[in-house]
Amino acid sequence: MSDLTVEDDLPEQLRIRREKRAAILSRGQEPYPVAVPRTASLKEIRARHADLAIDVATGIQESLSGRVIFKRDTGKLCFATLREGDGTELQAMFSLDKVGPELLEQWKSDIDLGDLVSVTGEIITSKRGELSILANTYQLAAKSLRPLPVEHKPLSEETRVRMRYVDLIVRPEARFNARLRPQVMKSLRESFSNREFIEVETPMLQVMHGGAAARPFKTHSNAYDMELFLRIAPELFLKRCVVGGLERVFEINRNFRNEGADSSHSPEFAMIEAYQSYGDWDSIATLTRDLIQEAAFTVFGSHVVTHHDGRELDLGGTWREANLFDLISEGVGEVVTPQTSLDELKVIATKLGMKIDPKWITGKLAEEIFEHVTEGQLNEPIFVRGYPVDTSPLVRAHRTTPGLVEKWDLYVEGFELATGYSELIDPVIQRERLVEQAALGAKGDVEAMNLDEDFLRAMEYGIPPMGGMGMGVDRLLMALTGLGIRETILFPLVKPEEQ
Repeated sequence: MSDLTVEDDLPEQLRIRREKRAAILSRGQEPYPVAVPRTASLKEIRARHADLAIDVATGIQESLSGRVIFKRDTGKLCFATLREGDGTELQAMFSLDKVGPELLEQWKSDIDLGDLVSVTGEIITSKRGELSILANTYQLAAKSLRPLPVEHKPLSEETRVRMRYVDLIVRPEARFNARLRPQVMKSLRESFSNREFIEVETPMLQVMHGGAAARPFKTHSNAYDMELFLRIAPELFLKRCVVGGLERVFEINRNFRNEGADSSHSPEFAMIEAYQSYGDWDSIATLTRDLIQEAAFTVFGSHVVTHHDGRELDLGGTWREANLFDLISEGVGEVVTPQTSLDELKVIATKLGMKIDPKWITGKLAEEIFEHVTEGQLNEPIFVRGYPVDTSPLVRAHRTTPGLVEKWDLYVEGFELATGYSELIDPVIQRERLVEQAALGAKGDVEAMNLDEDFLRAMEYGIPPMGGMGMGVDRLLMALTGLGIRETILFPLVKPEEQ
């Protein structure tokens, strides 16, 4: 397609901006220079001159850059607001007697909202007390060929997710959220470091997927001519580390699960997993609570976090604990235990109006009933303890209650934020569990685990008693902000736009 045809198809504002770009080039100037003058950031200038009185000329010359987000062109005096990446803003003033008629006219005609500019001039305060740069000259840093969204028309969620670069330009909340994640990551790493955990990296491409009940993404290695899987969890490799003597180990990683996407699920997501030798599900629950509370304090200076809509959530103190089957019994109005049969559970689920997948085993149906009867209720932090053995193949059997394992799920704001175990370390029982999983897989359960012989061989060298946990980092940000998962991930997966 020729350039002329492209021009003809462009909306009017885009066409005008391209014409301005062409005019700048025709004058021998550069709309996209390799560098522009910049002596300080807007944030630094605001800090240095925070207490400047009204109508003061400092005599200090600076070159400042930013995106033009406001522009008012009058006769002999023009005003603009520059904004830099962190949201700091500063006024720029162009007066006829300082820049001359030619440069003033170029500013009026060439510069649009959204353009990036460098302004050189004196730091002053205006007659209204506004800290400003009074321009001697300016240079275009980058011409914006597309107009910014209109300020009084908020971007839709779909547009925010699809065009996060625009969202970051126009919305302070988007900039806050983008900077929140590295703060939380830093806090998590410091919390682990203070407890002598070692951070490791394990493979994303795996010959065999395992460590969770999830459907994997498949890919193919041309070099090895073999099928590979994107990891669904790092668990089995982290446990290999513990076998080797890395007694306290963690990883912050990307996982991929080829499943549904909704307000709390993303096919690609960040997770933190940790294993603590000589710990159990109780010590790992304490660790998890500490990690979350320390992250909250890092970001908000308090264990009480304020969500985007103004609501507050108290993450402080000790958290409530409840048994899974007690919660099920309360929810359905009759006693349900780990020994309740599949047929009995089907009757209960039918009364509740639930759709039953014929592939669900007993424990899976019990967990589905639990989620059904507690939906929207588990908002304050709560450790739900004691899960069915048949859905938890990597977890140690409960010390006192037959049919259960020592596993908890942590719920906050109605969603599962983390899970923790007393880890199964007996390789003989582990083999039996994985053989059962393989049988489920053969019957069509796409989430069942495989029989990983190398992992079992590692366990046979001896693995210490330990507690382990996994927590969604994106979900931790959800708990801290009250946002959906697509707002806590900078660039979530979205379908391509229809042409």
